[in-house]
Amino acid sequence: MFRRKFWLSLALTVPVVLTSEMVMDWFGYRLDFPGVTWVGPLLGSVVFLYGGWPFLVGGVREVRDRAPGMMLLISMAITVAYVASVATSVGLFDLDFWWELAALVTIMLLGHWQEMKAIGQAQGALAALAALLPDEAEVVAADGTVAAVPVAHLRVDDVVLVRSGARVPADGRVVDGEADLDESMITGESRPVRRGPGDRVVAGTVATDSALRVRVDAVGDDTALAGIGRLVAQAQESSGRAQVLADRFAAVLFYVATAAAAATFAVWWALGNLDQSVVRTVTVLVIACPHALGLAIPLVIALSTAVSAKAGILVKDRLALERMRTVDAVLFDKTGTLTRGAHVVAGVAAAPGVPEDEVLRLAGAVEADSEHPLARAIVSAAGDRAARAAEFRSLTGRGVQATVDGTRYAVGGPALLRELGAEVPGELVEQTAAWSARGAAVLHLLRVGDTGAEVLGALGLEDEVRPEARQAIAELRAQGVGRLVMITGDARPVAEAVAADLGLDEVFAEVLPADKDQAVAQLQARGLTVAMVGDGVNDAPALARADVGIAIGAGTDVAIESAGVVLASSDPRGVTGVIRLSRASYRKMIQNLAWAAGYNIVAIPLAAGTLAWAGITLSPAIGAVLMSASTIVVALNAQLLRRVRLTPDLT
Repeated sequence: MFRRKFWLSLALTVPVVLTSEMVMDWFGYRLDFPGVTWVGPLLGSVVFLYGGWPFLVGGVREVRDRAPGMMLLISMAITVAYVASVATSVGLFDLDFWWELAALVTIMLLGHWQEMKAIGQAQGALAALAALLPDEAEVVAADGTVAAVPVAHLRVDDVVLVRSGARVPADGRVVDGEADLDESMITGESRPVRRGPGDRVVAGTVATDSALRVRVDAVGDDTALAGIGRLVAQAQESSGRAQVLADRFAAVLFYVATAAAAATFAVWWALGNLDQSVVRTVTVLVIACPHALGLAIPLVIALSTAVSAKAGILVKDRLALERMRTVDAVLFDKTGTLTRGAHVVAGVAAAPGVPEDEVLRLAGAVEADSEHPLARAIVSAAGDRAARAAEFRSLTGRGVQATVDGTRYAVGGPALLRELGAEVPGELVEQTAAWSARGAAVLHLLRVGDTGAEVLGALGLEDEVRPEARQAIAELRAQGVGRLVMITGDARPVAEAVAADLGLDEVFAEVLPADKDQAVAQLQARGLTVAMVGDGVNDAPALARADVGIAIGAGTDVAIESAGVVLASSDPRGVTGVIRLSRASYRKMIQNLAWAAGYNIVAIPLAAGTLAWAGITLSPAIGAVLMSASTIVVALNAQLLRRVRLTPDLT
């Protein structure tokens, strides 16, 4: 609308300016044709009514809502200018004002067009998210046939075929096939992630190299993508302290501008110059239009939430983001945040005369048919080296047995050792004791014979520390965060081992989920501003109590009510991106507010004619140019947010 009105108003303004007596005198030319004196009044009135209509309507709305602001100031300025122009045309004043009225409305329209364009580009994040979903999905029927249906018709438990290069149409789990998925549009992670049977996949991600069959478990508004869209919209609509300050300043500015305009009119009229009193009054009202002020905060909010959403940082609460810049303590949940929440083989020890590779090969074979998480870790570590096993048998609560190359082997913990009466060789005792001291799970490989069992080796399994966690800790220290703390329900040896590995300052161990918020309260009682980073489920009370709650690795559970910020990926380095975003966006808000406020403080007295004695005055049109220029400065400054690096440096 503003674009259309701008171009038509500009086309009408050009002849108004060219036929102005003042402009012709300035540039030394003459245009003389029948009706030349009516060009200004006729076309100027069209510009006022057509181009100025949005401002007039907005001004009336602000009066009705008792919330005076930018639109009321603009409507007052152009209304006073129009009345003065009509009065001039009927001989009451000697002012050539039509060209300035037309130029004023046109420049105002240009400023609003650019403002709406900038905000529209920022809010395009929502449209971009919606565009990630394909229009159709290929549903696999029970007989194996494939039929294309609209995505809106998908139902939970449908099996869909995702071809290579196609987008996943709905959230679900892989039931067949393996593929590298590009999840960058959801998590900000630039590298494809391998997904196979049992793994979760999210709507909008792309299968890059092969096909998958996915069983749908969430559709429509329940998908991660829909949740992300809701969070982006909520963040762009929310107001922080800076926005409240800007709104209050705009309201105050209305009263200041009105008082200044009234005083200006009275003073110049008292000096015996009615024409100047009108010109100065209109200029004050134009200069005082809080265009830049109205754009200063909303544009930064729109840009910051759009830029962060592309990086997998979903800002739910503007106040939480503003507080993040002052955080001096970060409290991490351990499992699933600093660690992967899944065990890996951290060490292999062999009895004398037995190669370590042989221990892993045999253990992997014995555990191949087990569904236990520790068994999965051993099988994964053994990889292609694992031998083939037969006669698998699970020993509930003790371990597993299987036959490999005609020999019976078993893998289990202390209960299995006691049952079989096996003794751990002295060479293994020291190593396994060290693993146990770190909180690792220790399993033994035994060869089972008719006369007893022999321990061949041992494996230590630990919850794997995320490699990126170390970089996250280092970056947080570089950003000046003074205290880095971990909280977990695990035993203290486990917690202290992870904390020592990462170089953390403090550990809360053996903490029940219901008591995690008390740890946050303890840190706050020390005068620290605390950010709590957790998975958003059992950490909800702590996330809510913290000054900033950050839910990490949200997956499809992105709408966590207790967190102010949600990280779509499980990469803890995203926390450093939140801090950078907080500091950069707050800095831009303050810079824009300072510019907008400072501009008005300087410009209003100048527009009132306080320096007229020195020959320095401003016309309403020049005032409109300066006002629009301040808006452009604010908009360009906000655009610099796009240069802030939020995603982790994967090099």
